[in-house]
Order: sequence, then C-alpha cells, then structure tokens
Amino acid sequence: MENSHFLAYLYRLRYIKRWSLMRNVVNENVAEHSYHVSLITHVLCSIANEVFDKNINTEKAVCIALFHDATEVFTGDIPTPVKHHNDQILNSFREIEELASDRLMNTVPDVLKPKYETLIQNSESDQELMKYVKAADEIDAYLKCISEFSAGNREFATAKKDIELSLKNKNMPEVDFFLNSLAPSFEKTLDELSLFSRNKGIQNSEYNS
Repeated sequence: MENSHFLAYLYRLRYIKRWSLMRNVVNENVAEHSYHVSLITHVLCSIANEVFDKNINTEKAVCIALFHDATEVFTGDIPTPVKHHNDQILNSFREIEELASDRLMNTVPDVLKPKYETLIQNSESDQELMKYVKAADEIDAYLKCISEFSAGNREFATAKKDIELSLKNKNMPEVDFFLNSLAPSFEKTLDELSLFSRNKGIQNSEYNS
C-alpha cells in the first residue's frame, strides 16, 4: 500500500500564522482557527435547530468546517485586504485554491477519496451548510478582534467594526443570537468570568434549597 501524505500535510497547518500583517498580542495559527470555526459551526447549527426549529445537518456542517482552510497548507493564509483588493486578485486566488484542493485530494488514499472530496472541494449540494461555516469563520475573526482589542491592541479596532457590521448584515437569526448571548463574554477577564460562575453557582444553590 502506497504511503499517504494527507494527514502529514494537514498537521502542518499549525505552522501557518494568521493575521500576518497585523501586530498580535496572541498569535494564532490555521490549525487552532479550524478548531474554533468547527466549534462555532456546531453552536450555530445547534441554535438553528433548537431555537429556531430548523433542520440543519450539524454533523456534516462541522466536518466541512474542520477542513474549510485545509488548502492553506499549500497557499498559506492570504490576508483578507490583499485577497479582496480587486476582482482580478480575488478570481486569481480562487483559481489557486482550486489547484490547491486538487493537490491535497491527490494525497488522500483512493479508497477514502469519496469521503473527503465533498469536505475539501465545496459541493453545490452543501451551499446551505457552507452558509453556517462562513458565518462561523467570520465570527471567529470577530472574536479574535474582541480579544486583541480588549487586551489594549488597537491594531484590530477597524477590523472589529467592519466584521461586526458584516455579521449584522447577514440576516441570520442564529448569528444575532450568538452575538447577543455568547460573544460579549469574550470581552471579560478570567477573574470576571470566574466571579460570574461562582455567583451563578451560589444563586442556583439557594434556589434549589
């Protein structure tokens, strides 16, 4: 059986730095970003199903999220302002992404190719799920901006405003729910989070007694 380099390549996502044009208080790599996007995708889909009575395939969406930046092992992380500078650059980059996805798929063992093809190479049938993955991707960038700005790094001030506006314009109730219920905690310190948790525990204890 021929050796496959598939996972060996994916493990190298941890060496690819995000936000490379900006000063960071805490550096972030593509591997941890992929985990965060998968986590947020799960939450968004759960909100859709449990709060808004939708029928979203959460498991499939999370799997797509897990691999959504896999091609960056070949392309690197291209900063958004560069990628979207003009239509010509954006179209060229999309062509590069397609070539990178083909190259990555060539490393997958033949017997597993049908399993990973729809995860690495976007399928038309998964466009509804991709909407949640893209929203999660943007939310993770927003949470990064909040964390950096809360740490006194004004480098992320403009990005925070722009991404927040973009998220509010998505017209996705799941995103609005997330921004109102979950995102504000990212502005708090560990002591503030711990104090809230302790007080919440005391309140629950008094209620149960």
